Amino acid sequence: MPTTVTAAVSRKPGEEFQIEELRLDDPRPDEVLVRYTAAGLCHTDLEAAAGNLPTPHPVVLGHEGAGTVEAVGAAVTGFAPGDRVVLSLDSCGVCPNCLAGQPAYCDHHVPLNFHSRRADGSVGLRDASGDPVHDHFFGQSSFASHGLAHPRGLVKVDADLPLTTLAPLGCGLITGAGAVFNSLRVRAGSSVAVFGLGAVGLAALMAAVASGATRVIAVDRNPERLSLATELGATDVIDASTADAAEAIRELTAGRGVDHSVESTGVVPVMNAAVSVLAPLGSAAVLGVAALDADLRANAFELLKGRTVTGSVMGHQAPGLLVPRLLDLYRSGRFPLDRLVTTYPLADINQAVADVRAGSTVKAVLTHRA
Repeated sequence: MPTTVTAAVSRKPGEEFQIEELRLDDPRPDEVLVRYTAAGLCHTDLEAAAGNLPTPHPVVLGHEGAGTVEAVGAAVTGFAPGDRVVLSLDSCGVCPNCLAGQPAYCDHHVPLNFHSRRADGSVGLRDASGDPVHDHFFGQSSFASHGLAHPRGLVKVDADLPLTTLAPLGCGLITGAGAVFNSLRVRAGSSVAVFGLGAVGLAALMAAVASGATRVIAVDRNPERLSLATELGATDVIDASTADAAEAIRELTAGRGVDHSVESTGVVPVMNAAVSVLAPLGSAAVLGVAALDADLRANAFELLKGRTVTGSVMGHQAPGLLVPRLLDLYRSGRFPLDRLVTTYPLADINQAVADVRAGSTVKAVLTHRA
């Protein structure tokens, strides 16, 4: 029998979310039914709601879900009712990149994650009028009390860990931390500059500290974020509202530059600055989502000094490997992700959006039940 769910629906691009009661199909043989406890609110959700991504409306968004498996399809193995899980992206599982352990670079990443429907074009949700509502956003649509997912996007977590804290691991936190661990491969004794101190940037900063970087420079325009960065281990902070960040970094490093930089703002001049501050053999990871016509520039002669610039998607590693690594660090106190989280009831999603946009909340997590 279909399940009645409470969900935040994005009806039309640019409009506020509406809380609605919807009907969710039973899981198909290859699907899992998850009862969500919490879901992180990510910049990607806001871009999809605004109509800036290839996501149809009406749609239930949410791609940082955490909850409990309630039912599994007949063909599902490895998961059972009662399992507590964090959900991440969807993938096909059979293309070369998926088989190489890099599902974030799946050949079918865009349709499976942004088109908000199954591969066959169907959806699992209907509204009170019987009209379809798009789901399967990033294979989960976790701005709802329940959702359908594929087991490829699920990661089991221990029962003693709070799901409201773990939810952001599905995207934002693995994106920042994974860029440091896997894309840049930051080593002990190195120097790292992090541009932008949202959840992604602060996750990168915590990962740099956990990697043993001896100089971690945090750049932002928000004094409260800079203060938090210091508490999380930044050795230096730069207020970009009053200083030229690139010049300040060169001064801090006696003109040499940094071994690594992480850019998480999606602002093209900031991306260019993150590249310009690299020392010889330095590497930059660009994580921010910019406009499709954004023009990242790098001086060709400067690149001859062994510098590299890379994009990095959702941690550059399978979530099933990266999430447990971050949980081990969290347990040991070396990745205090709970310092970033502010919780809101799902009914207050529009307030959460406003607070995130205002910069007063680092990472909003929507809660579905006590």
